[in-house]
Amino acid sequence: MNLENIIKESLIKASRVLPWEIENKIALAYEKESGKYSKRVLGAIGENISIARAEDIPLCQDTGLLWTAVELGSRSGIDIYKLDKSIKRAAESAFLEGSFRKSIVSDPIYERVNTKTNMPIDILYEVVDSDTAKIMFLLKGFGSENVSRVKMLSPTSSEDGLIEFVLESVKLAGGKPCPPIFLGIGVGGTMDRAAYLSKKAFFKEGDKNDLEKKILKSVNSLGIGAGGLGGEYTALGVSLLDEPTHIAGLPVAITVSCWAERKAEITLKGGQSGEIVSSIL
Repeated sequence: MNLENIIKESLIKASRVLPWEIENKIALAYEKESGKYSKRVLGAIGENISIARAEDIPLCQDTGLLWTAVELGSRSGIDIYKLDKSIKRAAESAFLEGSFRKSIVSDPIYERVNTKTNMPIDILYEVVDSDTAKIMFLLKGFGSENVSRVKMLSPTSSEDGLIEFVLESVKLAGGKPCPPIFLGIGVGGTMDRAAYLSKKAFFKEGDKNDLEKKILKSVNSLGIGAGGLGGEYTALGVSLLDEPTHIAGLPVAITVSCWAERKAEITLKGGQSGEIVSSIL
């Protein structure tokens, strides 16, 4: 199977099947939740997941806006122009064949005419010291995207200031983003760089650090719960990425994802088109 077909099939699958670790967190939350109404919501989410898989249909009517980031290895030898064209063609095919809702408007301010293709998509490229290219896809629904936030904290702000901003954001969001939610947090760089990091954080690997654990515990202490109906599980995961910033600033961005954290990842190695090393959902 060539790269375009791999991407197309990965995007279609991502709209229908959650990564196992996400589904497992939802199942565990259902088992442990003591709140009557929030437990019902978690049960309905579990049923939704099962139906989507069995019927091969999208998990949600909002199949999202495709956010794509590429870490392009400086030693990969991959032709970025060809890669860009392959990603865009594959995405358009996935939207057409995978029953994706057409959700993109060409003019964001005035007429807001639907493009009827779910195109165009934005692709962000970053050159890294590697011999591979890693492609990351998020199918980003806008019920949760609309409550995502960016704030320029004072450079004297402490860890407590960051947590306070996260809690303020989650309180304002309430039940709007279809909790239980997942949070991607970006810290540092510039305003736009922090926002980029907040989405890239959803692909972070490895064990959670102390700050991520502390934020998750604090968010769940709010008691918003599944569906906003009260309960122990307002969030199921927090991932944070940071990088250096200016001495006079502390940019923080929060990307909120609903329970359906739909994503895919593909790694390529070598050549003009690239050999597929791995495909992760």
